[in-house]
Amino acid sequence: MASHELRLRRVLAAPRHEVFRAWTDPDELKRWWGPGAFTTPHAEIDLRPGGRYLLIMQPPSGEALRLAGTFRAVEPPALLVYTWRWESGVPDPTESLVTVEFIDLGGRTELILTHAGFPPGADSTPYLEGWESGLDKLGALFPSQTEDYHATRQ
Repeated sequence: MASHELRLRRVLAAPRHEVFRAWTDPDELKRWWGPGAFTTPHAEIDLRPGGRYLLIMQPPSGEALRLAGTFRAVEPPALLVYTWRWESGVPDPTESLVTVEFIDLGGRTELILTHAGFPPGADSTPYLEGWESGLDKLGALFPSQTEDYHATRQ
């Protein structure tokens, strides 16, 4: 059986180097990363192929969640590919793969996010909801809110 993937698209009112920096600079990432009322008090990013990242996400109540992975591709400011694995807080040992494309639209950025590798039958709804909420927070960092939105599940 084939795995399935999520694909989300946003157009953000910022140049792609700024959007790329918001995704890859630990201090910038902590400003928006995580769904809803989650915060991200800790972010480590070794931004190079083979480099690792560690994000500690804090829900409004309860235990913090540790998310970690390895960068497979880093092409500033156009592309990130990295593995995704929960180290604690979420009962899901599956490693998946996230690809983020940053497309230059002349002062705006089209962001295409693909989260792939969910096992057959896995419920990816929490991931979809988390990405939608997180991307809303990312869009709020820039002068104009997200201009276009599209999400699919395959």
